[in-house]
Amino acid sequence: MHQVFRITLDDALPMLEAARAKAEELGVKQTICVCDDGGNVLALHRLPGARLTGVEIAMAKAFTAAGHERATHLFNEPPNGPALPGNEAFGIAHMLPGKFAIFVGGFPIVHAGQIVGAVGVSGGNGEQDKAVGAAALQAFAEQVAAAGTLA
Repeated sequence: MHQVFRITLDDALPMLEAARAKAEELGVKQTICVCDDGGNVLALHRLPGARLTGVEIAMAKAFTAAGHERATHLFNEPPNGPALPGNEAFGIAHMLPGKFAIFVGGFPIVHAGQIVGAVGVSGGNGEQDKAVGAAALQAFAEQVAAAGTLA
């Protein structure tokens, strides 16, 4: 028998709050998406003034991070990023058109060694998206530590 952990809306909301606070601290108009382990959107927030395109991009980043079990920027980190030209996963972004993102901003959420969801961030440069994603992941870690389990 295998125990499966899954995040809920109650787990996602503090992540959105922390991500929003970090985006506002950085002065970046972000869209933040939290999805479950199946890539299904649990919560999404487009900060006032954030680009309209950020909604679909944040959802794709979260979906990719959950489904492929890795941060999206790892697909393109030189010299061996698997999606770089000449490497084994070159062209992977063409799979699942509109849902697969291989640039900075998608981060898996891990609990007890399992991918339980992901967060996708869109609207800033790579470092800003990473910082906002890190704030969301930190909020999740703090919530789990305080509660002793998922909500």
